[in-house]
Amino acid sequence: TQQGAALQSYNNELVKCIEELCAKREELSQQIQKEEEEKNKLQNDIRLLTEKLARINESLARKMATRNEFEKTIAETEAAYTKILESSQTLLNVLKKEAGNLSRATELKSSITKES
Repeated sequence: TQQGAALQSYNNELVKCIEELCAKREELSQQIQKEEEEKNKLQNDIRLLTEKLARINESLARKMATRNEFEKTIAETEAAYTKILESSQTLLNVLKKEAGNLSRATELKSSITKES
């Protein structure tokens, strides 16, 4: 009977240890499940953010190319406008000179006509 009691005591302790291990396993399984759900959510967030980043990079590339075209067009237009201004100034100077020559020629004719 003493051996039976000892065996019963060992059996009870063994069952208790197994139950504790099962409880710890269940707790750990719940933690694993929570972390897997969080991991899946984070992976989905990363995928969405990566897609958004790719779209923004594409948009930026298009906008930067367009801005570069604007800068090129503006530079070419400003250069052409500067040439027009320079040509206008040259034309004005030539016109003033010719007008002065014509005025002197007209005055000279008038004075020759008056003398005659």
